[in-house]
Formats: sequence, structure tokens, C-alpha cells
Amino acid sequence: MAKILLLSGPNLNLLGRREPAYYGTTTLAELVALAQETAAKLGHDVEHVQSNHEGDLIDAIHGARGRCAAIVINAGAFTHYAYALTDALATFDGVKIEVHLSNPGAREEWHHTSVIAPVVDGSITGLRADGYRLAIEAVAARLTTGSEGA
Repeated sequence: MAKILLLSGPNLNLLGRREPAYYGTTTLAELVALAQETAAKLGHDVEHVQSNHEGDLIDAIHGARGRCAAIVINAGAFTHYAYALTDALATFDGVKIEVHLSNPGAREEWHHTSVIAPVVDGSITGLRADGYRLAIEAVAARLTTGSEGA
């Protein structure tokens, strides 16, 4: 059984009520439960951390080193400018998957760039809650085949 760290960035605690046209009506608690259920079916465990503070997310990434096999991250707005978060993710040797509920490429110009994309194994965008399930399945597949790391 591998431990997967699920990281949720700023404002994701408001999911279900915040801009449902972009993010849907699923709450963060429901997304976490979906990720945990998916992981359990695949023989893995999910630990979740949500923070509106970049440093807290960096600390969680550092704490995952040597303890977790993978990170699934929805960095929220930090995706587009948080180079310190990128640097922290680069130090993590396990599988890393970026997930977004909306499709950043179909949104305002400032959403189009992900500074964390170069240090993750893959990105899943625009599929709302299904993206979380798919991210966990992708992690499990990479752990099974041994193709870890960016």
C-alpha cells in the first residue's frame, strides 16, 4: 500500500459554492472522499492537505519526501506563479500529477501557464470531479509499472 498526498491550494475550501460554472458544485470534501475511495480500491491510501498559504503546501511537500509515493496537486491560482512551489515539487522523487477542475487553457490568458507543469509527470484538466479519480488511477498505474518521477 502506497501513501498518496493530495494537495489542495488556495480557495479550494470554497468548492461547491465558488464559481460553479467553472468548478461545478462538488465540494472539496466530496473530491477528497472520491480520491480516497479510488485509492482504496487500488490498494493505496490518500492523505489530504488544503491550505490557502503557499508555505504550508511547501511544508507538506517537504514532509512527503521519503514518506509518500506520490503527490496529486491542485495548486489553484498558485499554479500560475508560485515558483517556490515548483521548486519544492522538483525535490520530490515520487509520482506527481497536476489536476484542475476547470480547463485553464479555455480561461483567461493568465490561467494558460502552469509553472508546476515542467516538474510533474502529467496534468489532468477540465474534467471536474472525474479528474481526481483519473489522477489517482494514473498514480496507481505509474506505481505499478515503476515509471515514477518527472
